[in-house]
Amino acid sequence: MEHVLPDDYNKEEQEEILRRYQHLLSVWKTRKEAQDLQMVEEAFYFAANAHSKQRRRSGEPYIYHPIAVATIAADDIGLGRTSIVCALLHDVVEDTEFTLEDIRQKFGEKVEVVIDGLTKLDKVDDAESLQAENFKKIISTLNQDVRVVLIKLADRLHNMRTLSSMPPHKQLKIASETSYIYAPLAYRLGLHAIKNELEDLSLKYRDPAVYESIKRQMDGIREEKTEQLRRFLGPAEEAFKKRGIAVQSQIIERSTYSIWKRMQKKQLTFEELYGNFNVRLITDCPRDMEKIECWKVYAILTDVYTPNAARLKDWISNPKMNGYESIHALFMSHEGNWVEVQIRSKRMNEIDEKGFAAYWQYRTDNQGESGFDEWLKRINDLLGSESDSTIDFVDTFTNDLFSDEIKVFTPQGKAITLPKHSTALDFAYSIHSEIGNHSIAAHVNNQLVQLDHKLKTGDQVEIITSEAQHPQEKWFEFLNTAFAKSKLKAGIKEYRRGFREKGEELFNDIMKKLGLEPSKANRAKVMESQRLTSAVDFFYLISQGKITEHHITRILKPQSSSSGSFLKRLTFGLIGGDSKEDIDALGLSGDFDFNVATCCNPIPGDEVVAFNFPGEPLQIHRSDCPKAINMMSHFGNNIVKAKWQPKSEIAFLATLKITAIDNVGLLNKMTDLLSNQMKLNLHSLQMESKQDIVEAAISVYVHSTTELNLLVEKLSKMKEVKKVVRVKLS
Repeated sequence: MEHVLPDDYNKEEQEEILRRYQHLLSVWKTRKEAQDLQMVEEAFYFAANAHSKQRRRSGEPYIYHPIAVATIAADDIGLGRTSIVCALLHDVVEDTEFTLEDIRQKFGEKVEVVIDGLTKLDKVDDAESLQAENFKKIISTLNQDVRVVLIKLADRLHNMRTLSSMPPHKQLKIASETSYIYAPLAYRLGLHAIKNELEDLSLKYRDPAVYESIKRQMDGIREEKTEQLRRFLGPAEEAFKKRGIAVQSQIIERSTYSIWKRMQKKQLTFEELYGNFNVRLITDCPRDMEKIECWKVYAILTDVYTPNAARLKDWISNPKMNGYESIHALFMSHEGNWVEVQIRSKRMNEIDEKGFAAYWQYRTDNQGESGFDEWLKRINDLLGSESDSTIDFVDTFTNDLFSDEIKVFTPQGKAITLPKHSTALDFAYSIHSEIGNHSIAAHVNNQLVQLDHKLKTGDQVEIITSEAQHPQEKWFEFLNTAFAKSKLKAGIKEYRRGFREKGEELFNDIMKKLGLEPSKANRAKVMESQRLTSAVDFFYLISQGKITEHHITRILKPQSSSSGSFLKRLTFGLIGGDSKEDIDALGLSGDFDFNVATCCNPIPGDEVVAFNFPGEPLQIHRSDCPKAINMMSHFGNNIVKAKWQPKSEIAFLATLKITAIDNVGLLNKMTDLLSNQMKLNLHSLQMESKQDIVEAAISVYVHSTTELNLLVEKLSKMKEVKKVVRVKLS
């Protein structure tokens, strides 16, 4: 293909395309020999010609996007020639007339394999699982060629940076999918900068008011906090210089999303948080001296400032599964402020910034297996495990493989990494599914414990098994890892297969007695009523008397139909896209039947999202509800962005948590405010007093966030009350 830009681009666009391409070349840091430059140039002009007639929703030439993705791959991740070529070509097969065969012939088999992994599936049997199927396809390439995932993350990052041009319901779908899947994936691959930006952008579109509020407050304190940390660093840098240790110091700030998560977890206001600005100390030394040098930096710092020993974290002796290494310590400054300090080597810092690419750059043949290798093995196990659906796979992947970790030991001393809060039974299934299926108890640190015993880092675990034991449904209640749950599900199914013949006989007898055919259609009706998807489970439950003749009669021979539950009707302002036509395309108009989700209890004034499933009322969730984020990740086509326009007579339940000084008459003051002054209906009130401090939880019916905020304001003005926060039940 000729190395000129086609006339589909005007002169200004051609100049801008070439400027962006030159910037890509300037940030490319790996080997750039003549053949490397030639191959990238071929890919650039090939992509520019292939996409010449395409425009992004913003109106810009589409080629801006592949160039941006390649620039992120080269600059932010540190990838080389083949990855840059693949990034430039990543949408060619999906969006133009060119095929994978064309790619293979022009750029070779390696590029073809990566492009194939990046190309979305066109169609699957279940349209609702298309997002999940595409994600599973990408994940399945991790052990073959990790570049597929790295380029996909670069692609997602640029899409998030340009998300403002998309309609609101698309923004919600993409933002939720990003926070649920892609940001944790970036974290697991050690791409912390990309992970932080993905999370921040996701929050920006899911809850713009919260995002802007935190950004505004960070801007307001940045200068003051930075100056405080400079004063903290002064004596420390003097001490390092005196001891002859070269240390590079940095002042870093937490991401907006990270601050929001900490506020939610600790139920603190922005002003009550500390550690939004921190110190990073980087030492440049040979690899075999890293541990000694980092602890030397820590020791010198303890001569200057008092450490908080309880908050010391050693990620150097026990690196995280994504390769992260650092010492985290907390010191009291001379001004009376706690300062979080991260201590690491130059190599550790580069792995933190560049993730997987830097990890392999520094890896040696005699290094042995790392946590990252273990993670890849767990992915292989998960891909090979039995799963009812692709959506189950995605949920298992995100819940199990993205969580924080603990490290425990087998009786032989082998270290096993598990997600935090794992139980003895989780450990059993991590060793082998048969051990898990036949577990009856465990020895933890030589003490006999039950299978639901929660493990902590450093525990030594021995599982006790019995051939008489079989996998049981009640185990799901205390299993923490989705990986173990999938193994348990497979074990239960295998166990239940032995009851199929007995179950079929009983079902046939019941149907004969009722004068009905034991057809698949009739069986399907009963299964649907019991929320069953597997015939194995159906026949097992019949064999155990859990599905009886009474159940089957009620479903297949109903005597009367009862009316459905009463649904309130409200008017919503729906935002389905850029125009009325986008809303009409959803099949919605006028008033809508809806259910308010009890997992997050949204009230008028909250940022909410609605889900429109055929034949069902709209499901209304808060846009930051974890369940809603999960659903938006799976069912993007069913999202309806909604705004409340409620009728004033309808009230909604909200819960407040109050911390106060235990004075006489406090309860009377609160109930008087609720009932007499604000005329609100109280649903429940729980109070507990400990050492003159009262913790109260009040559930009250309100008509809007405006009314709720007024209640919070009035409660906060009581002299006894120290803190009021809204409880998010999800």
